[in-house]
Amino acid sequence: MTNDQNNQAKNKQQSEKQIHDLITKIDADPQNTENYLKLATCLIEQGSFDQATQLLEQAKHLVKNPQDLDYDLAVCLYLQGDFAKALELLNQIPNDDLVLYQKALVFLKLGQRQKALAHALTIKNIDNRVKELLGDIWLSLGDLTSAKSSYQQINENQRSAKVNFMLGITTLNDNRKEAEEYLHKAKQEDPKFYQQAQEQYDAILKMINDSEKKND
Repeated sequence: MTNDQNNQAKNKQQSEKQIHDLITKIDADPQNTENYLKLATCLIEQGSFDQATQLLEQAKHLVKNPQDLDYDLAVCLYLQGDFAKALELLNQIPNDDLVLYQKALVFLKLGQRQKALAHALTIKNIDNRVKELLGDIWLSLGDLTSAKSSYQQINENQRSAKVNFMLGITTLNDNRKEAEEYLHKAKQEDPKFYQQAQEQYDAILKMINDSEKKND
């Protein structure tokens, strides 16, 4: 067994123990909101979005303040692709940075790009997640310059494969050599993501490849 496999097995055991412990706590105190939220987070991390959604929907009938579960339930619904229902819940929660961020994500998925931008620009604490989201929104609006600017605000050593790939896409018109460097970084960092993104943006990347052939 490789080190990666050992780590995966260890993480799985730890996650299963955490889930078991949280279920025990919930059984002992069914009205404790925090344990439901922690368990839902564990399930989301495992990719069990439907189980997390069911858990929180059932918990709303048990806890004293069911509205305390609404944000996390909205996130679960978003992850399941039920954007309309997620937005319906989010609209019942007072706006803070977390709610504004999630609303912007939902509006982007619904194709309501201007609303997504308006909500994202209202967020006060602009962390890397928000910078990436702003980049995605500007890109969806066809504003490559603003998209590139948003992605570049993320520190170089904190950029994911996706961010580097998007920097490659948004840099293409201005500097193809720089674009190729970003794309190369993305490929090195996460080959699987790169392959998926390459298929999605195949037409644009073909332009790069054609340019390389002409320069050979």
